[in-house]
Amino acid sequence: MTSSVVEKTTTPSGLWDRVRTYVALTKPRIIELLLITTVPAMVLAAQGWPGTWLVLATLIGGTLSAAGANTLNSYFDRDIDELMGRTKKRPLPVHGVEARNALWFGIALGVAGFAWLWVFTNLTAALWSTAALLFYVVVYTILLKRTTTQNIVIGGAAGAAPALVGWAAVTGGVGLPAWILFAIVFYWTPPHFWALALRYKADYATASVPMLPVVRGRTATVRQILLYSTIMVWLTLLLVPVAGMGWVYMIGAIGLGAWFFWESWRMTKSDTEPIRLFTASNIYLAALSAVIVADVLIR
Repeated sequence: MTSSVVEKTTTPSGLWDRVRTYVALTKPRIIELLLITTVPAMVLAAQGWPGTWLVLATLIGGTLSAAGANTLNSYFDRDIDELMGRTKKRPLPVHGVEARNALWFGIALGVAGFAWLWVFTNLTAALWSTAALLFYVVVYTILLKRTTTQNIVIGGAAGAAPALVGWAAVTGGVGLPAWILFAIVFYWTPPHFWALALRYKADYATASVPMLPVVRGRTATVRQILLYSTIMVWLTLLLVPVAGMGWVYMIGAIGLGAWFFWESWRMTKSDTEPIRLFTASNIYLAALSAVIVADVLIR
């Protein structure tokens, strides 16, 4: 996993530039997606607002853990990032940060996330968060990403873990509704990421990463997108009887689910731009999370 290009580090000159470079290593946009499912899980677990400090403490700890996972992912993927147009300008491919420094930065963030959650929430939340980090780095990044088309399917478990972390932060355990939230994000992840992989299929082919669109083509990928989208929508409805969700959630889940399935179905048309579904998936997850929170708080 070492780069074929001899590293010649061009360290950013100013302090602010260095800060921005290290922040870029953590992939902030991905962290935002991970945190979106944390708050709804906490609100649902508490059956109301769990307290502003507890929410902030959980989000801070989750941010540290996710930042550590993303930084370590950047470290191990730096060789293929150099080959892909979408990623070649990241800090490690352009040698804005020494690889060794990125490695230690990622480890430090992961340790800090575990310690923070243990001190300010509880050990269960800290363990789930760190388990997700290790799963993402070891199972997805190191073992699966370069070896199987199921990489993002299995690896999606790491991105679904914030729901478990949020629930555990409130209750000290993990209830059935938390596992359903986990499953929703788990089945949401493949359509979300495969849409991106379809858009950047040539990049993944160049880097020899066996993403589903590269190995099996668009038609097979779209079928899988439809399958996972269908399962995900049904899982959202399962929250109604299991978590006692009300009419606000039911209407929202049905409406959003119909829209997301329609966007997935549009992918069967060869002229549909994949990035449309990718964008829709981001909006869908944020909107579904907001509906969960609204439904609980207005009871």
